[in-house]
Amino acid sequence: MIQLNNVTFGYEGSARPLLEGIYASLPQGWTGIVGANGTGKSTLMKLITGLLSPTDGVINGSDQAIYCPQRTDDPPPGFREFFEDPDGFAYELLGRLGLEFEWLDRWNTLSHGERKRVQIALALWQRPSVLAVDEPTNHLDVDAKRILVEALRMYRGIGVLVSHDRELLDELCGQCLFVEPPQVITRSGGYTQGVEQGDREATHQRKEYERDKADQQKLKRELQRRQEEASRSDKRSSKRGLDKKDFDTKGKIDRARVSGKDGVAGRLVKQMEGRLAQSQQRLEGVHLKKRTQLGIWMPGEISRRNTLFELPSGTLSLGKGRSLEYLDLAMSPDDRIAVVGANGTGKSTLIFHIIKHLNLEPERVIYLPQEVDLESSRDILKKARQLPKDELGRMMDVVSRLGSWPQRLLDSDAPSPGEIRKLLLAIGIARGPHLIVMDEPTNHLDLPAIECLEEALDDCPCGLLLVSHDQHFLNKLVRRYWRLTPSADDTHRNHLSFHTASS
Repeated sequence: MIQLNNVTFGYEGSARPLLEGIYASLPQGWTGIVGANGTGKSTLMKLITGLLSPTDGVINGSDQAIYCPQRTDDPPPGFREFFEDPDGFAYELLGRLGLEFEWLDRWNTLSHGERKRVQIALALWQRPSVLAVDEPTNHLDVDAKRILVEALRMYRGIGVLVSHDRELLDELCGQCLFVEPPQVITRSGGYTQGVEQGDREATHQRKEYERDKADQQKLKRELQRRQEEASRSDKRSSKRGLDKKDFDTKGKIDRARVSGKDGVAGRLVKQMEGRLAQSQQRLEGVHLKKRTQLGIWMPGEISRRNTLFELPSGTLSLGKGRSLEYLDLAMSPDDRIAVVGANGTGKSTLIFHIIKHLNLEPERVIYLPQEVDLESSRDILKKARQLPKDELGRMMDVVSRLGSWPQRLLDSDAPSPGEIRKLLLAIGIARGPHLIVMDEPTNHLDLPAIECLEEALDDCPCGLLLVSHDQHFLNKLVRRYWRLTPSADDTHRNHLSFHTASS
């Protein structure tokens, strides 16, 4: 078991800690880590696996840990050794995850889904006591996801899983850590069970808060009544203004002072002030979850051109003797098209080819690539910081409405993949696009952001060209499918066919 005892962590130069005062226990089996983009999920995984050290507090656990990051830019260490290992376990993993020996020589032409399977197979091959996996189902088609889930189910150590895939979290995890900076809250069960428990807690907490708030208002009214009574009592006990010869009244006042009756109202006021202070302290101790306004508007418009692009039939190289053959391609200004197919069939290659042959001005196109490497992410963020104040404000408002913290993003040295996708969306939205091209748009995005994006794209009038394995996302948005399928004759040729949305 791994124990986190009062763990606090903040990046150098940050005004406040990212995570603070965390207590958590991670037993054998899978623990999910969930939360919005940029809240510190990957940071928490790196703390658990020893890649980062806490600013304060202690983490007790195994030092034999492996962390599988979100990014798949480079081959993981031991890539060749794994493929060439004669041990039976390596062969088992190669077969179970559908890896091929020829991948050794073409990492740069592998799809990100194929790279992810290699990354996780290599981690399992090393039999670590702690395995942390960051967004394992990104880029994976349906079959590859099923294969991966079965492989992760084999693991018998302490597993830590960051994902926005609800099905995966529910299927694998015995508990989830909900990251709500600076806190981390542990809830039993998978994602769905944890969210339901969190909703119940939030509802109960808000009811308690409203009840305490109502009690406080009653206390304030009672305090005001007693203060008024005390004021009247003070006037009754004062000899000011009395006739010097009114000995009878003065005597009554003196007797009231001796008996203490004139101080009762004052003591009641002080008592009520104490109760009111306690009530205020209770209210200040309640930290209600902030309700952030979500939802974006996509101000696109239909192009006046007859077509957004027209491409004659042709063949695209996919590397190592593999190719993609396609018939004539065209897209009208209001088309909504999904490009689908298994990992490695050439979907991203086709999108790159289309982008180069558009009949549109570049500023009228939103293009969201499948992955943005770390150097490019930093460059995008740097340019965003240099925008005029009003333009930067509008862009950060979009980021906020997609569920992330704008200031934390601006202060970041290395934005998360989810945050950089939100930033690219925000930049493109301001241009009034004629065409939106998105390669795996739901990868890395948290669940509220995906829902916001679905609604915005559904209302947007411009053309949509989407590559995705998220069928729920596509069902809501597209009318036509371009499907890529491998050739049946084992000639390493893939083909593109056309279908309506109903198919």
